Amino acid sequence: MLGQITDSVVGWGSGFGLVGLAVVSSTEAALQPVPPDLLVIPMSLDADGELELFAIFFVATLFSVIGSLGGYGIGLYAGRPAIEKLAKPTLSRKLDGLIARYGNTGVFIAAVSPIPYKMLAWMAGAGKMDLKTFLSAGIFGRGIRFGTEVLIIGYWGEEFVKMLEQPIFWIVIGTFSVFIFVPLNNWWNDLDRQVDEHHQ
Repeated sequence: MLGQITDSVVGWGSGFGLVGLAVVSSTEAALQPVPPDLLVIPMSLDADGELELFAIFFVATLFSVIGSLGGYGIGLYAGRPAIEKLAKPTLSRKLDGLIARYGNTGVFIAAVSPIPYKMLAWMAGAGKMDLKTFLSAGIFGRGIRFGTEVLIIGYWGEEFVKMLEQPIFWIVIGTFSVFIFVPLNNWWNDLDRQVDEHHQ
């Protein structure tokens, strides 16, 4: 089901260029599950020049942050009961822990990482986080995320694709993943405990 939704959204967005990217970026940050990265990467690979690369970066970042205002509004007006119906309890607890432990920095972490940004926007709205701080962290975090993708794919796209074809690349990535997975997994699972401590 999710695969069909992803294919439909990406196919539609690809046909409208930057306008499609803007729509996908804004709606993903508020509600729908398809990340704009699936458009940012191929568009960056096909871009003609630095101006087009900058446009891709700018549109993805700006409209993702604008869309997060919709997610913030959902949390602000619908409240936690609605969020608990939309999200898995374990994920909402971990995001609670992320905000409890890191505060405003938690928004930045979610904006950069694969953590669902919309979920944190909902939680930030429900918790009435300072809106300026929320937006500033989102701009910084999303800017780094999309900027890195555009930079790597746009400037080193062909070399990067060739690198993916080399077995040594996957050996290095696999080894690196093993070393970072355990501490990251422990950190992620420990966020539940932060919620309990915060509420005590």
